Parts: sequence; structure tokens; C-alpha cells
Amino acid sequence: MKVYFVTGEPSGDLLASSLMKALRDKAPDVKFYGVGGETMKSYGFDSMFNMAELTVMGFFEVVPRLPLILKRLKQTVVDIEKVAPDIIITVDSWGFVGALLSRLKKRNISIPKLHYVAPQVWAWKKSRAKNVAKLTDRLMTLLPNEPQYFEKYGLKCDFVGHPVVENRIDEIDVGDFITKYNIPPNACILSVLPGSRNSEVKRLIPVFMKAIEILATKIDNLFVVVPTVETVVIEVRKAFENSNIPYRIITGRNERYAAFKQSIAAIAASGTVSLELASCKTPHVVAYKFNSLTNFLANIFVNVKYANLINLLCNREIIPEFMLYECNADLIANKTFELTDSKVAEKMIAETAKGLQKLRLPDILPSEKAAEIVIEEVRKSDER
Repeated sequence: MKVYFVTGEPSGDLLASSLMKALRDKAPDVKFYGVGGETMKSYGFDSMFNMAELTVMGFFEVVPRLPLILKRLKQTVVDIEKVAPDIIITVDSWGFVGALLSRLKKRNISIPKLHYVAPQVWAWKKSRAKNVAKLTDRLMTLLPNEPQYFEKYGLKCDFVGHPVVENRIDEIDVGDFITKYNIPPNACILSVLPGSRNSEVKRLIPVFMKAIEILATKIDNLFVVVPTVETVVIEVRKAFENSNIPYRIITGRNERYAAFKQSIAAIAASGTVSLELASCKTPHVVAYKFNSLTNFLANIFVNVKYANLINLLCNREIIPEFMLYECNADLIANKTFELTDSKVAEKMIAETAKGLQKLRLPDILPSEKAAEIVIEEVRKSDER
């Protein structure tokens, strides 16, 4: 069985890698092709080009990269025709994969197309649901309320849950992490995660670093750990090289989770990382902003009460959010400091656990359910 993956985001890379593992368990002879990231590579995946080239967000961030993105679109279509996979699985990154699927449709490429992670049409651009239904054969969603937006257009949808709930956090050796990075035994570790796109890092690091400086005046022995990914590691290193506060920059999934488990709190760019922090029982805040014009447009057109998935699922703010115009160092630092109080932290951890339970089916793991659907679609195609 030949499976062709296309994803352009580190969050999609994590999802695809979990699915790859589950597929290998069910079909050992499976072969993977396409575009992915560093976690997928750890499973032997050979990405056709660097996924970081697609990791952009916001109209004004995409425009300068458009020539390269168009080149990669053409390259991916050609490669799909060459590989002739049994199924195409696009993961998240609807901007790129939507354009890809549109091109495949125009070329009458009849390979089954399965999209993993529903575009957030409940937040904005509800009209996209109709377009998704036209371009893909089946949709796997992470949230239980998402299928309804797409099924009305005739698209078969399945809530599979979020693989973050499968993380085997307890197996990670925290002691090795402390020793490896020579972190003082009395350090109060703060995890700082400024995003996985260069544009995010450039906007958020100045705010996060000011927040760190404020926290250093309130927390003795503050030690900053910055778990990052290959797409932005150079940018992150440059930003921290003149810091007066002790820090370590780390990469790798297990290192990341070890840091989370040892942290008294975390400051993170809004996104999937919040679920990872929640699964590690790490109190945290999330923040995000675009450039000034995109901030203005997002403030007008995005119509959801919360950005964080746990907050959305529970319909109340459990994870503090500092979005757009509230992405402010003083606000972030003050709320993060509050989370260092053990009673406040314990309350957040208990409430986030309830939210995480809503991200899985009762009798099967998310990646296993997703793998079953992939195999089912391939078998249906073979029978036609």
C-alpha cells in the first residue's frame, strides 16, 4: 500500500506521524511518500522538499512566498502522478492542500483523497466547507462538533479525536533531560514556545522576552527552556543569543515533553502546543498576534469566543488567552506568575484534563481510528 502525505505545518507533522505509526502496525508493508516534517522523518519518511517552505500564515505573510509555493504545488502534482499512490492524505494546511486538491481535480486524478483536520469553518469562512466537500472524498476531524458543518454538503466525515491524548508522557525520563542540558537542580523552569513559523517567531519573541524579563524579577532562579522545531530554530537562536536570563534551546519530541513536565509554567503561541502542554499537566498561557493589518481584519471577521481548543470544548476560559491586541508582555507575565501558585496550577490541570477527554472516542485511540479509515478507503478503491 502506497500512501502519499502532504502537510505544511509542524502540528500536521505530529498528526501524520501518529497515523504513520498506526498504519505500520496494521499494514507492515505500507510505503510513505510526499511532504512532511521532522517527526515524520524519524519514522523513515523522506520529504520531497522542506516543509518549512509552506509554513506561513496570514495574507501578507503568504504573498512574498507565493512564487515558491506555486512551484512546490506544481512539483507535488507531478510527483503524485509519478508515484501513483493508493491514497492521498492531506493533513491540515488547507491553504496549500486546498490548492493542491483543486489542481488534482482539474487533472481528473481519481486517487482517493482523505483530508485530516477540518478547516476551522466554525470560526470564519463557513463557505469553505462547501469547497472542502468538492475537493476531497472523506474528512477526519479532531473535534466532535465539526462533522455537521461538512456533512450537509454530502461529505463523509468521521470524528477520530486528537492523537495528543495518546502521548506516553510517563515513559519520558526527566532526570536524563536535566543532566543532559546541565540545568541547575534549584532552577525554576519556564517553557517558552514562540511558534513554528518564522513570521510567528519574529512577532511573538519580542513580546515573550519582555514577559520573561518581568518574570525574572518575580521568580528566583528562573531558567528558560525553549523547545522549538527545525523550521525556526535558527531564528530562535538569534533572538535569545543576547539574553541575560539562563536558557536552553532544545529540539525533539521527547526533549520537548521532558521540558514541559519539569516546568512550573509555560508561555506558548496559540495552537496545538497547548494540547501538548495540557497532556503534560503544565500550567500555561497562550498568546498570538499577526501584523497590524491582519490583526485588524481578524478582529472583524473571526467570530469565536475562544481561540484555544480546550476553552472551545469547555465553553469557558480555562487556558488564559492573550490574542491580537491583548498580546502584551505585562498581561502575559502577570497571568503566568499567577500560575506558579500551586492551588491555581492544580485547578487548571484538573480542568484541562476534562477538556482532553472530549478529544477522544471511548473505545479506540485517535490514530488507530484514523488508520482504520485509511485502510477502508483503499479497500473500497480497490473494489471499484
